[in-house]
Amino acid sequence: MAKDAGKTSKNAKTQKDAAQSAASKAYVRVIVSERSEKTGAYVYKERMVHKDKVKEYLAGK
Repeated sequence: MAKDAGKTSKNAKTQKDAAQSAASKAYVRVIVSERSEKTGAYVYKERMVHKDKVKEYLAGK
């Protein structure tokens, strides 16, 4: 039986998944608590930030 020309091998998929996994590990979730002006309760804001830019993000807040 001939291989289908449109399919990729398992090894190619694994390498692609590993590259995507490594790139996604460069991001972290930053959670910042703020006071709501309307209610006075705490509001939590979440954002995905590159791990090299965390200090810049927090300094801007």
